[in-house]
Amino acid sequence: MQDKKLSRYLLVQVTVLLLVLVTYIFVRIYYIALAPFTLLEQVFSSMFFIAETFILFHSFFFFLDVLREDMPREGPPQAKPGKDASIAILVPARHEPREVVESTLLTCLNMAYDNKKVYLLDDSSIESYKQESREIANALGAELFTRIGNRGAKAGMVNEVLKILTEKYIAIFDADQNPMPSFLTTLLPFMEGDDRLAFVQTPQFYSNGDISPVAMAAHNQQAIFYEYICLGKSMNEAMFCCGTNVIFRREAIEDVGRFDEDTVTEDIATSLRLHSKGWKSLFMYKAYTFGMAPEDLGSYFKQQHRWALGTSQLFRKLVVLFFTNIKALKPIQWLEYIISTTYYFIGWSYLFLMAGPILYIFFNINSYNIDPWAYTMTFVPFFFLSNVIFYSSMVKKKYTRLNMLYVQMLTALSMPVYLSATIIGLFNLDKKGFQVTPKGGATNVPLKDIWPQLLLFGVVVVTLLWGLFRLSHGWDYVLMINVFWTAFQCVMLSGIFYFNKK
Repeated sequence: MQDKKLSRYLLVQVTVLLLVLVTYIFVRIYYIALAPFTLLEQVFSSMFFIAETFILFHSFFFFLDVLREDMPREGPPQAKPGKDASIAILVPARHEPREVVESTLLTCLNMAYDNKKVYLLDDSSIESYKQESREIANALGAELFTRIGNRGAKAGMVNEVLKILTEKYIAIFDADQNPMPSFLTTLLPFMEGDDRLAFVQTPQFYSNGDISPVAMAAHNQQAIFYEYICLGKSMNEAMFCCGTNVIFRREAIEDVGRFDEDTVTEDIATSLRLHSKGWKSLFMYKAYTFGMAPEDLGSYFKQQHRWALGTSQLFRKLVVLFFTNIKALKPIQWLEYIISTTYYFIGWSYLFLMAGPILYIFFNINSYNIDPWAYTMTFVPFFFLSNVIFYSSMVKKKYTRLNMLYVQMLTALSMPVYLSATIIGLFNLDKKGFQVTPKGGATNVPLKDIWPQLLLFGVVVVTLLWGLFRLSHGWDYVLMINVFWTAFQCVMLSGIFYFNKK
């Protein structure tokens, strides 16, 4: 009963919020048009507004996903798996700790389904890891598959083994993901119930959140994605594969030329291929698998860099597809893929929004023009209500407000990572290929490795001090607003000291 009341309350809040958001955008446009800006201020004002609008764009669709969660919807069709419903379970591994691989293989072998075969895809280049893979596969009774070279990384490895597979379905689990015994018996009926269903995706649920602050924040960050955003994408027929904890129809993968090897996020790139050829996808929200979160800032930033790099690489492909075959996707699918492939450009939005107060406090360059009354009546309600709804929506899912604050802080600290990755992805500068996220061993990251975050924190601290000094010598409404946002940025970036500890 309490959850139903909270859902109705959220419904009213989100509806009001979306109206306030749209109103604020129009008010901003009006005041930008009237602003007595210099040419330099016009340039910075335009960049600031674009950055602001980008964040509001993504916020708008997140809140729509919150709104849609309680909408009635039909369950997908199901059918009892036939005798031909064989499945190959693939566990790609490269330089993974022995105990991690053993745990995953054991849980895969113990899944309650007879018509299955488990493959360990060892792509290691170091002999000691190769020997461990041979020993593990022999001891547990899994099939070992290896190859010469490392073309296409994980995607290339899966494509190689596909050449010899005959099973109707394939399931893929990263080396640190442990499926529950009911994984196959629960999900295969959905695949059998719809012969145009290309894959069923399930969440990544991290079970090591108590290891470190980074691991806990990463776990909670995943919750935002899987508990709201994925549901919306699935309802719009645009749920993409997340690379692990997924079952594919082998026929569908073969139909699109197997897995995409041109990006480091082969999962979403292959999903685009499937959707553009009319195949369906489905997201089932339930924790069927338990995995490992990155445990320190070094591992987390490496993971985020890979995700940001891959989606920005795919953004280039999406643009090409749009101008060459606009009918490849439905309008709602185009929208969902635009949202998905542009998310990590949020780093640039953070940069410009951070630069605005700095430019004003030090140089009096104004990039934000709005009447104080209009600001108070439009943006302040939006900012307040958006945070209330965000925290309330996660409290509804049993997450604490404090943990969600840590999620926001960790995202802010990732700004330099997103800037680097999106530049490399957009201009196709990547030469390293797929990089495995390190497992275990939460440690302090050397300060030299997190110098961009420390530099940003230092800059905003100095800006805040100078802004407070200026305020002490005379009241200025615009200056006060800029000082407030600088203080907010200080709080967000101060997380570097909280997260960078053992």
